[in-house]
Amino acid sequence: MAISSREAAHRAASDAERIVWVDRDDAELGAMQRAELRERGLIGRGTFILLFNSAGQLCVHRRTLSKALYPGYWDVAAGGMVAVGESYAASAARELEEELGVTGVELTAHERFFFDQPDNRLWCAVFSAVWDGPLRLQPEEVSEARFLPLETVLADSLVRPYCPDSLAALKRYIDRRS
Repeated sequence: MAISSREAAHRAASDAERIVWVDRDDAELGAMQRAELRERGLIGRGTFILLFNSAGQLCVHRRTLSKALYPGYWDVAAGGMVAVGESYAASAARELEEELGVTGVELTAHERFFFDQPDNRLWCAVFSAVWDGPLRLQPEEVSEARFLPLETVLADSLVRPYCPDSLAALKRYIDRRS
């Protein structure tokens, strides 16, 4: 499946975004372009928003093939990198609106944790929200989405490629609720 010119342009703009650069303790060190942060193996800040419906089902979506990390993978959370001058909460609200078209919902903050893989190092802030309205997918980033029972999502993650960072956020969320 080919990447559209619209997706390619979106990816280039995303790579050029200036995001917060932090240390191992989540203290701000400055800002740099997303692509440079990734290439240098430095640490950024990210948000993960677990979107449930009132039946308790979780929204999972498939990332487009143009994504720099985990292209075509399934994702259990909306979210993204925290921009310069932006709080974790503001980033979460912005990302939820951009990716899934969800606005005006109460975001519940849960925890922050450090995720560390060679190609993806970030401080993660986990939020959740409940939404029963329609989803409006951002075509440059999300190819499809659906709500599924948690048990189905966890079983599916054993046989399909899921984003390891958002899956870690979901598992931590589940563990803390138990």
